[in-house]
Amino acid sequence: MAKRWVNRPDGANWGDFGDDDQLGRINLLTPERVRQAGAEIQTGQNFCLSLPLDFPGGNVLNVRRYPPALSPTELDGDQWMNMSMGDHIKGATDVICDDQVLICLQYSTQWDSLAHVGSHFDADGDGVAEKVFYNGYRAGEHVLGRDDHVQTGALKLSIDNFAARPIQGRGVLVDLHRHFGRDRKVINYDDWMAVLEKDNVVIEEGDILLIRTGFSELILEMDHHPDKEVLDNSCAALDGRDDRLLQWITDSGIAAICADNYAVENFHGEGSDTPCAALPLHQHCLFKLGLPLAELWYFAELAAWMEENNRNRCFLTAPPLRLPKAVGSPATPVATV
Repeated sequence: MAKRWVNRPDGANWGDFGDDDQLGRINLLTPERVRQAGAEIQTGQNFCLSLPLDFPGGNVLNVRRYPPALSPTELDGDQWMNMSMGDHIKGATDVICDDQVLICLQYSTQWDSLAHVGSHFDADGDGVAEKVFYNGYRAGEHVLGRDDHVQTGALKLSIDNFAARPIQGRGVLVDLHRHFGRDRKVINYDDWMAVLEKDNVVIEEGDILLIRTGFSELILEMDHHPDKEVLDNSCAALDGRDDRLLQWITDSGIAAICADNYAVENFHGEGSDTPCAALPLHQHCLFKLGLPLAELWYFAELAAWMEENNRNRCFLTAPPLRLPKAVGSPATPVATV
């Protein structure tokens, strides 16, 4: 297959894992690193790192995304919830419940695929910026079969890649909430390095970074009625415009970033007179590095246990749904210590 790009963005790793790579930094989760991560299991205690998937409630975090809508499956006008199978099969005594869901895949605890955020970039060297995703996969060619609007880049980089090659490895928790509480704090490189030093956090190549800010805990307390003004002004978020912090992400060799807040980075949807990424950390990670991001995870119980036991590492299992063509997915991550 011909190489898809002539130019690659500054700081990108396109081609480093192969010209046709669709996994990005997930390639760093080698069998040897997974085996090493297993050594973090010392007690066998495990923690669910997912919110209930009907949180946060409403659509104030993202106006495009709504809570899951559950309904019974139907057959010939009958709803199959507490359905007596004897109504359809003579003599059957079974009672059946069977349901379906309409869900926004990135509504609650989630993974972003590498197709979630791309950029306008002149990858083919013709002087014209086109819509491009990680490793030069292009948008622009419509594919029939899914409402006629899924594009080539999204198909090649869809979320099922991270399920077929399951996300499993060593998670390392950085507890920003412990240091900054619920005050809004935009975390720059100096803030970040200070926390790592104070908490003696060592991050190695192939680790999965877990970031606790307390945001998901605040969402739970709001009980399906999130207050956007409060959320926009609460808890820490990474400064995606700090080049030194982005360079640390590159140099650290981490395989993924999983945060308990919305967007991972500080984002309020503000415009600019100068063309630039509205989500610079997303662009750096997803587009340039092929480094998956995850949002709205839940770390309260894990963080409490970690602090009590003077640890910050765990064995993490966190595959998304194996849903072809999707650009994001709900997740039910599990940390084992």
